Amino acid sequence: MSRRRRSAGDLWWKNAVIYCLDVQTFLDTDGDGCGDLAGLTERVDYLEGLGVTCLWLMPFYPSPERDDGYDIVDFYAVDERLGSLGTFVEMVRTAQDRGIRVIVDLVVNHTSHNHPWFRSARKGRDAPFHDFYVWSDEKPDDQPKDVVFPGEERSTWAWDDQAGQWFYHRFYSEQPDLNTADPAVRDEIALVAGFWLALGLAGFRVDAVPFLVEEPDRAAAATQEPHELLRDLRAYLTRRRGDAVLLGEVNLPPDQAVTYYGETGDELTMEFAFTVNQAMYLALVREDAAPLVKALRSLPEIPRECQWVNFVRSHDELTLDQLTEDERGEVFAALGPDPGMQLYGRGIRRRLPSMLADDESRVRMVYSLMFSLPGTPALFYGEEIGMVENLDIPGRLSVRTPMQWSGERHAGFSPAPEGARLCRPLPDDLTATVEDQRRDPGSLLNWMERLIRRRKECPELGWGRLEVVESTAQVLAHRCDWQGRTLVAVHNLGGTTASVRLPREDGWERLVDLLGTDDREPGDDLELAPYGHRWYRAA
Repeated sequence: MSRRRRSAGDLWWKNAVIYCLDVQTFLDTDGDGCGDLAGLTERVDYLEGLGVTCLWLMPFYPSPERDDGYDIVDFYAVDERLGSLGTFVEMVRTAQDRGIRVIVDLVVNHTSHNHPWFRSARKGRDAPFHDFYVWSDEKPDDQPKDVVFPGEERSTWAWDDQAGQWFYHRFYSEQPDLNTADPAVRDEIALVAGFWLALGLAGFRVDAVPFLVEEPDRAAAATQEPHELLRDLRAYLTRRRGDAVLLGEVNLPPDQAVTYYGETGDELTMEFAFTVNQAMYLALVREDAAPLVKALRSLPEIPRECQWVNFVRSHDELTLDQLTEDERGEVFAALGPDPGMQLYGRGIRRRLPSMLADDESRVRMVYSLMFSLPGTPALFYGEEIGMVENLDIPGRLSVRTPMQWSGERHAGFSPAPEGARLCRPLPDDLTATVEDQRRDPGSLLNWMERLIRRRKECPELGWGRLEVVESTAQVLAHRCDWQGRTLVAVHNLGGTTASVRLPREDGWERLVDLLGTDDREPGDDLELAPYGHRWYRAA
């Protein structure tokens, strides 16, 4: 076995294709208007056909749904609307049979205020779980920037009448933060992770990692080193399952985000490339590659076994908080000019086709660009068919509408009667469906399947080192090299024709077009149509 194949197989996440979905909005099989695990299991073959190799599930635990399932009342159970532990295991087994690993959200920086731990903690300072949370007799000072949901919460501290104390919450007041400095809490987090690993999971997407390791209780923080939590959790997962991953949500500048990998790669396995994502949108709006080039060059070296994860849209608002106020204003004006399209003063709550005025050539260029960047690509459900949002749904939930399978009732999502209430309303625009696009050879879905297949055949994108080889005002050309293989990608970010000179090196005989039939000679001048894009392998 070659070293190349051995490496790519051992560190599976380096060349994975991640697909994120919410079980309750994917497919309903029992007609109650809410998606379920049985529906997801039924569609595993669809995901396999698309080319997905890693399925990431948003929270499916019992929850009062104050924060779309991220407010959890039982870390060891499945919401009964969605199924049972039995149907969960059957879904995981089916996915594994199709070569798809499953990871789930690990949301342990807080619980629901209805969680049995918090109900106990409120009973007094001597209650069994009182120390699981962060309390204060006097309300500490906090700054508006500390509030995650500005306009919905005014402080990170809330008063509890029963406890007679203030408790800390980074998110909604119905989500009290766990005191992760407490060794008993850290042990419980490990137990939760171990439980789900035993049911067949390949790892976890860790929610809001910087908030997880911060310690607002200074006395408690003095007894623990914050990053020790991540190191201990990673070591525990590795002992239980050697190839388990921790994919972290770390929305920080690169020089800060890199610290969450650990000096030797002993903390997070992967992190979302938020800086690159936000710079990409600024580059799209300006039709200028410079912001993206700057962001790519700002990425520091990371441990060999770690990885950045690239994405176009996440399940939240399109966060633009790393841009300057003026830069954010540019993106708002171009992609979400109506205040109702914006959220928290930092993001846009639209999907990509809407932001790009349904210009499919531009949409395809964006996904080609994302898949060609060094790292692991991640898709949010419905992106493969160009689904749009429903702005009538409040907040970030606007992009989490039911999956559109067909032209049947409720877009094929649910067999519920006409007029029945769904878990979330569908958009008015239901023109994008899986059924229709399967029948159209030129559809976005069929193009995306081909793009994903090509990406999986190009391990240099998951393993290689990036070099920007040519950047004009509107064209980005970059290459990735790994173990004697080179892939060159060129993307025209502008709406006018543009030219770029392809690179050349001794030993290269031709550049083979991986997305079409336009093979080229090294050093050729290539003319790109508006939003044109090419991937070439040096031969």
